[in-house]
Amino acid sequence: MEITDVRVGKLSEEGKMRGIVSVTFDNAFVVHDIKIIEGQSGLFIAMPSRKVGEGEFRDIAHPINSEMRKSLQDDILRAYEEAKVRMEVEEDEDYVEQE
Repeated sequence: MEITDVRVGKLSEEGKMRGIVSVTFDNAFVVHDIKIIEGQSGLFIAMPSRKVGEGEFRDIAHPINSEMRKSLQDDILRAYEEAKVRMEVEEDEDYVEQE
């Protein structure tokens, strides 16, 4: 299974959640609402989940093995960093236009 697209949606600098992404596999299957979280050891991904009990959540979709989780996380974090750079460039261009 190949990751064929990573789309970074919402970006945030406030709180622990840094962004939300959608990932397409084999140009045929998409998983939405994967969160990018700032933890004590750096950024990591949290798979989409739903509440199943009082204060308990269960992943709706998730990688089966550590190799796939690493591949998914690496691709998502790379896309996130690229989106942050694009956003900073756009902000700089807007600032220059205002002067």
